[in-house]
Amino acid sequence: MNLNELKKRREQNFLAHKKKKKEYYLKKKQKVKKEIDYQEELKDDNFSLKIKEIIKAQKNYVDNRKELIVKKIKEYKDIKKEYYEQNKEKRLEYDKEYRERKKEELKKYRKEYYKRLKEKQNKL
Repeated sequence: MNLNELKKRREQNFLAHKKKKKEYYLKKKQKVKKEIDYQEELKDDNFSLKIKEIIKAQKNYVDNRKELIVKKIKEYKDIKKEYYEQNKEKRLEYDKEYRERKKEELKKYRKEYYKRLKEKQNKL
C-alpha cells in the first residue's frame, strides 16, 4: 500500500466513525425528550403534591445512600490519617523550609501592618 491509499482508507474510516457517532447521539436525543405540561404541573393541588413527592424521593435517596456515604467518609479519614502518618517527616521538613522562606516576608508584613494600625489609631 502506498501513502495515498492509506490516507483515503483512514479518511473513510474516520467518516464512518463520525457518522455512526452522530446517529447514536441523535437516537439518544430522541429518546430523552419528554414533554412536560407546566400548566398541569403547577396547578394549586398538583403543585403541593409534586413538591411532597420530590421531597419524599430525595429523602429516600439520601436514606438509601446514608450507609454508603458514611462508609466513604470513614475510608477517606482513614486513608488521610495513614497518609499523614507515613509522610510525617516529609511534611515537617517542608513546613520548616516554608517557614524559613517566609520568615522575612512575614516580618515585613507585620511591620507594615502595625504601622498602619498606629496610623489609624492616631487619626482617631
